[in-house]
Amino acid sequence: MDLTAAFPTFIVTLREGFEAALVVGIVIACLQKAQQTQLYRWVYFGVMVGILASIGVGVILANTVQSLETAGGIYAPVIKQISAASFGLIAIAMLSWMLLWMSKQARSVQGEMQSAIDNALSNNNAGIGIFLLVFIAVLREGFETFLFILAKFQESWLFPITGAVAGLIVAGVMGWLLFAIGIKINVRLFFQIMGVLLLLIVGGLVLSASYHFDQFALLLSELSTHNWCFGDSSSCLLGIQIWDGSMLLPDQTFPGVVLKALFGYRETLYLIQIIVYFTFLVLVGGAYWASMTQQRIKN
Repeated sequence: MDLTAAFPTFIVTLREGFEAALVVGIVIACLQKAQQTQLYRWVYFGVMVGILASIGVGVILANTVQSLETAGGIYAPVIKQISAASFGLIAIAMLSWMLLWMSKQARSVQGEMQSAIDNALSNNNAGIGIFLLVFIAVLREGFETFLFILAKFQESWLFPITGAVAGLIVAGVMGWLLFAIGIKINVRLFFQIMGVLLLLIVGGLVLSASYHFDQFALLLSELSTHNWCFGDSSSCLLGIQIWDGSMLLPDQTFPGVVLKALFGYRETLYLIQIIVYFTFLVLVGGAYWASMTQQRIKN
């Protein structure tokens, strides 16, 4: 069995799930402090509905893509490539934004949550306010996770989903250990390590998205009278080949297959892929590093 597809989804859902667990834990702690423990049921209800809604959104997106491919006829392969590339771009944007936002707002999250809970408790429908607060937090993390899975894995969902479920379970256990039992977890160090791994994983999505755009243009050129490719290289849009690791580090055997699953490595890489990959790491990675440095200075 090839379990490599479970690794990246495990890491993504571990980070996303622990972030959601922190939100839930902060809400419960604030309600306990305010002596409003009767509202716990709204927290649990928000978690349950958020998870179900995330699954529902994932199923709808997957069925939509499958329906488009089925109805595409001879253009089905083209639709498959452009949908994978599009989901990849959306996942890159959302996960990058989340990574940078969390690194900048980590210190103020608890204060903002306390303010939101105080506002909810001051209204007559406090339970609904608490429910929406938790529901939106869980749904956001779930939606980002399903976007990642759709962007990276469209052939088989068994192992990616298995990794995602395992990540959620571990994240839930960590949240329980932190809030219910009081075991000390270095949350800042956890998010810093997960942030670096997530940055590299999203960088892999950059490589994958550029590959799918290249295949989209190649297939479209074959089915239409217009040539969408340029140059005389073996790729359509990606320029000259820079790396050929088919003999040295193939992406179908260990360790190349692990690097492919985790970080988007491919045994054949082209000039444009290398440029956009390092541009992403410099821009997003630089912003993330600057944010982490600023946080250390403040501390």
